[in-house]
Amino acid sequence: MSEELISKKDLLELTNISYGQLYRWKRKNLIPEEWFIRKSTFTGQETFFPKEKILERIEKIQTMKENLSLDELADVFSPNLSELSLEEEEIIQKGIASQPVLNIFKELNQEMKKFSFEQMLSIYILEKLLRSGDINLDEGKMVLHVMNDNYHSIKSGELFFIRKLGISSCFVVSSVDDIYFEKSTKIVTRVSLTNCMEELKSKLL
Repeated sequence: MSEELISKKDLLELTNISYGQLYRWKRKNLIPEEWFIRKSTFTGQETFFPKEKILERIEKIQTMKENLSLDELADVFSPNLSELSLEEEEIIQKGIASQPVLNIFKELNQEMKKFSFEQMLSIYILEKLLRSGDINLDEGKMVLHVMNDNYHSIKSGELFFIRKLGISSCFVVSSVDDIYFEKSTKIVTRVSLTNCMEELKSKLL
């Protein structure tokens, strides 16, 4: 199901914020660049946003800005991801992943006491896919390999998991417009890396 969008005009009216406020928050990285979606309409190019995410974010900003400056809010919503790390127990406590999924990750990686944001993102995505029942454990290891091999070169895009004649494959596409597969190929699932990053960051706040 496609994510419900809201136009910029409707967003400003609904939240009672100004055009200037919206783009000031964008410049301060309080609202992700990826949420500003340009689409063609009968009146020309218009900007839309993922409705649920943008409304939740604006509500948080309006609540927190009474006690924090915009720079302080930027630190909250856009932390320095390279400096973030959690221990195994913290990952479980924050609901990022379960112990069995962490064990799968540790099987494929050296023993570690703390996990970086990059590693947590891979673990979080694996947790989502296994919980959904879309993939099995062996396929989950394939996902981890793809994420580990490509994370540094891909900061957005989507992860695709497909099957053809019982054979599975997994890959990451950095820019998704139109992708076509042969008819016998089944798209088992596709995961937005940007959305997963935002979900993970919200669990870390």
